[in-house]
Amino acid sequence: MINAYRANGSLTTLAPADSLRALPDDIVWIDLVHPTKEEDAYVEGLIGIQIPTRDELKDIEPSSRLYIEDGSVFMTASLVWKADTNIPELTDVAFILSGGRLITIRYAEPKAFQLFIGALGRVPADLRDGTTLLARLLETIADRTAEVLEHAVIRIDRLSDDIFRDRGKRRPPRFLEGKLADISEHHRLISKVRDSLGSLSRLLTFLLNVPRIEESKHDGSLCRTVAHDVETLSEHAAFIAGNISFLLDASLGLINVEQNAIIKIFSVAAVVFLPPTLVASIYGMNFNFMPELQWYFGYPLALFAMVMSAVVPFFFFRWKGWL
Repeated sequence: MINAYRANGSLTTLAPADSLRALPDDIVWIDLVHPTKEEDAYVEGLIGIQIPTRDELKDIEPSSRLYIEDGSVFMTASLVWKADTNIPELTDVAFILSGGRLITIRYAEPKAFQLFIGALGRVPADLRDGTTLLARLLETIADRTAEVLEHAVIRIDRLSDDIFRDRGKRRPPRFLEGKLADISEHHRLISKVRDSLGSLSRLLTFLLNVPRIEESKHDGSLCRTVAHDVETLSEHAAFIAGNISFLLDASLGLINVEQNAIIKIFSVAAVVFLPPTLVASIYGMNFNFMPELQWYFGYPLALFAMVMSAVVPFFFFRWKGWL
């Protein structure tokens, strides 16, 4: 799909079947969403540059992600999407500045684009050119990332409450083991966010050195503000990652404590019943000469010895605080 946005904020959908031979001058943003090869070729013919393919977007080499060619600026960043689900992912999005227009190529639909399109009408009419739209789009992406981190903090706080509340109440290890899956989901999200912020930081560093950004006081200032926001968000994401690591270590420690408590019960039970077993084993031997077997009170005395050999260790363990 090819969505073209005019300077007045209106949307025009383009298709290879159109007879359009040249783009109108008032089109400032072309957004290619899941473009086909035919749509790529069609846009290439309209703007006179080569559109990166899906495979080229996945190239991790900096020289393939950030470069200037024939006066056009090509940039690729990894953005988080599906952040509100249990399987957040990264998607590569290309940003191209060519002839005063912004061209974006994406094979996913990050929420930041939806938010930016919805707010496109609030951009002043005299600032609706490709460079300014790129700066404001990057600002929206940073704002969306901050929102993702904010929601993650709220969920992590709730998870922390679930793990540490009712400390005096013993919980089965399975309860804590279930929380490990939740911790893993949060770790996955924050890892994706940190990767995305690192990609955005590199893009903004490159963008600030582009001549047309340096020459524009408004766009340069906005890009520097976004770069500072991205740096701050990276530090915040690192702090959240540290909290997640603490929750993971604490959960594993609590699981070990609960498992040790269970093992301790079995150990104490084994020690308590060991002396009675010893007494029963002695008097269960089938020797001909065992004087105690002929006693009238031999049987009750053996039972008494077995009970006392179990009771004495039990109260001793209670006195030592092992139970």
